Amino acid sequence: MTLESHPTPFSSLDDYVALPRVESLALSPDGQRVVLTVATLTRDQTSYERALWSVSADGTGIPTRLTRSVKGESGAAFTASGDILFVSARADAAADKPDKLDKDAEAAQLWLLPACGGEARAITRLAGGVSGIAAVTTAATSLVIAADLLPSAADLEADALARKERTEKKVVAILHESYPVRFWDHDLGPAEPHLLALDLADLHDTITGPVSSTEADAPAPYPADLPRPRDLTPSPGRTMDTAGQALTPDGSTLIVALRVAEQRSGRYVLVSLDVATGAQTVLFDEPKVDFESPNVSLDGRQIAFVRSAMSTPVGPADQELWVADLDGGHPRRLAADWDRWPTSLIFDAPHAVGPHAGVTTALIVTADHDGRGPIFRVPLDGGAPEQLTTDDFSYTNVCVDAQTGDLVALRSSWIAPAHPVLIGRSGTVTMLATPAPLPDVPGTITEVETRAEDGARVRAWLLLPAAEDGARVRAWLLLPAGAAQEHPAPLLLWIHGGPLNSWNAWSWRWSPLLAVARGYAVLLPDPALSTGYGLDFIARGWNAWGAKPYTDLLAIVDAAEKLPEIDETLTAAMGGSFGGYMANWVAGHTDRFRAIVSHASLWSLDQFNGTTDDSQYWQSIFSAQGMIDNSPHRAVRDIVTPMLVIHGDHDYRVPIGESLRLWSELAEHHATANGSTQHKFLFFPDENHWVLGPQHAVVWYETVFAFLDQHVHGAGWKRPRLLG
Repeated sequence: MTLESHPTPFSSLDDYVALPRVESLALSPDGQRVVLTVATLTRDQTSYERALWSVSADGTGIPTRLTRSVKGESGAAFTASGDILFVSARADAAADKPDKLDKDAEAAQLWLLPACGGEARAITRLAGGVSGIAAVTTAATSLVIAADLLPSAADLEADALARKERTEKKVVAILHESYPVRFWDHDLGPAEPHLLALDLADLHDTITGPVSSTEADAPAPYPADLPRPRDLTPSPGRTMDTAGQALTPDGSTLIVALRVAEQRSGRYVLVSLDVATGAQTVLFDEPKVDFESPNVSLDGRQIAFVRSAMSTPVGPADQELWVADLDGGHPRRLAADWDRWPTSLIFDAPHAVGPHAGVTTALIVTADHDGRGPIFRVPLDGGAPEQLTTDDFSYTNVCVDAQTGDLVALRSSWIAPAHPVLIGRSGTVTMLATPAPLPDVPGTITEVETRAEDGARVRAWLLLPAAEDGARVRAWLLLPAGAAQEHPAPLLLWIHGGPLNSWNAWSWRWSPLLAVARGYAVLLPDPALSTGYGLDFIARGWNAWGAKPYTDLLAIVDAAEKLPEIDETLTAAMGGSFGGYMANWVAGHTDRFRAIVSHASLWSLDQFNGTTDDSQYWQSIFSAQGMIDNSPHRAVRDIVTPMLVIHGDHDYRVPIGESLRLWSELAEHHATANGSTQHKFLFFPDENHWVLGPQHAVVWYETVFAFLDQHVHGAGWKRPRLLG
């Protein structure tokens, strides 16, 4: 497909970070309205603020903004009556003026925007705030929220008092009694995650009367005009780090995937929780098996979930679709021969007419598939899945209209950011109105594939013949405008993270169009370990990251370099997370690239083993010998390619020690006598795994492009202005 060649927002980093971004979607109970959460750049250009917008679900009309606040809104959901729930740290006019010492005074709360119009009002006032809406039903007044409470607190008032005392004494210390202690970019504790039930029928318009306390240090009572949250999970430890939950339509039962702690490890069991009493009934529990992503049918009679045995160094385990009765009876696996991993699942709407009128006969499932993320309809009778969407897009946030069976979702590709669409039962797709129109993009996109070293399929975009007897490797290839045999473009190999991942959907953090706008061709391959090609394709790289994934990458680069539009003498490579690992591995095992960018990368696997926030999982997928054989640091002396190392100090998934050691060893083995080196290290003291600040993202790209231009094109080094 050919794209616009005139100037686009991707030509300017300032214009790029200012593009509005659709982040999530919710469908009203009557199927008439869609609420979008949209992020826009703040006036000072240092962060993003989020607001809720309403659009028609049939593709007509124009977007209407629903909320506006300094703190922004997120996590929208509908109640049975059509009111909109959301989470926000905006000021609550009905609350007491907060103590200046109270850091939790601006904690996010749950808010309700009436369907009939009027101001939004806060419907919780928890000292530690609300983490999110855990589950809501559009047929009852019950809902469940997630919130953190201190382990010593017997009730909500005690939690508020304990938090106030910690704040006044300036105590931030945390005593850990279990593993883990960190997650991605934040410390865990001292508060623990809880699930709290709310009944909106208890929400009143007037306060029944103030309750005074005779003791100055006594906790203030929870507001009587608000529905009092009921703790469904007292003394949970870390067990409320759930893997999904869903309410029955009547709001009486919560099906939840609860974490069971086992030494350092944890696994998820499927539990039925009575919302009125908190009583728990275990439905599915197997050693070394996870039960995740539960969903309840619209009639409340069935549940669906994902069952997956834990992987071992021997090989990856499959992820299976299962359904059962609400009480766990009659469990059965669906689509047993379907070699794809579900990324989301919901029940289809009941049939309106015919022999199955009033009956739900399928699940609606998304899954990575051949470099895309389509929607599938999976029959409950065990029949083969039907691919509902067949375009080059990936779909997320899928919602079912219970009346018509139509779907609404967000879809995206590498040339289109996430945007809302309506999908008919036959698979027809209609774009909905959006306050974030799709931007013009530079260049062209095509598909490339070749045969891997072992005959496996390696794919990218621009289809080339593949061997009849072997697997192939494929990728997306984005070409700049004007790239031709007379004017071939330099090639950037971008390696995805994960590694259980696929280059199949838009990413605001990694935008190849920014490089395309600067004249580079960008190759986005799915090597061994990538999802969407079957379990065997993943297994090819299992416990051997430096083997087939590496040779797959070289094979697809070979194929791309044969294209007349590519200058095979001007190539570079870059990647983040697992992609950073592969960038490090590439650097130590070939000199074919002119420059290598390594972001948030794994360097020394023995060191990473005990410092990542989830070392148990890491040890479950690698053998001791595998860690030794596949550690990039062992080839540091063989590195000849200039490297740009990038890391954020708040990255706990791949701790900063990886890049600190990489930088130290590059200096040890490759610095000159006066300490100078061809390598560079870009460090973000307050960023995490992704580098999310808008201006930090600008600095990230400015540094990357300056480094690439220096070593790919021989340009003089141009230090980004904001780096001093």
